[in-house]
Amino acid sequence: MKIGQKPELSAAALQAAATASKQAKTTGPAAEEAAKGAQVATSSAGVSFSSSARALDAAGRAPTEFDADRVKAMREAIANGTFSVSAEAIADKLLANTGEILAHSMATRAA
Repeated sequence: MKIGQKPELSAAALQAAATASKQAKTTGPAAEEAAKGAQVATSSAGVSFSSSARALDAAGRAPTEFDADRVKAMREAIANGTFSVSAEAIADKLLANTGEILAHSMATRAA
C-alpha cells in the first residue's frame, strides 16, 4: 500500500462496518461513535519489512545468557535488604558503553 491509497478491506470487514453503521443510524450518537471505531478497527494494511529491519529483529532476539539462580539470589538479597550496589562497577560499565558508542559514532562518520 502506498501513502494516500485507501486500504483494501475484506468482504467480512466491509460487512461488519456496514452493520455497525446501520446500528448507529438507528440507536443514536453513542452508537455512531462505536460504528466509527468499528470501521477503523476493521481496516487493515499490508506491512512489509526491509532486510535490514529483519536482520535487526533477528539480532535483537538472539539468545542471551540468563542465569536464573543469580536472578533469584539478587531478588532474595533485595528482599532481605542485603543487596549492595557497586558504584565502581556501574561507573566502569558506563564508561565502557560510552566508549563503544563514541567509537561507533566515529566509524559511522568516517564511512
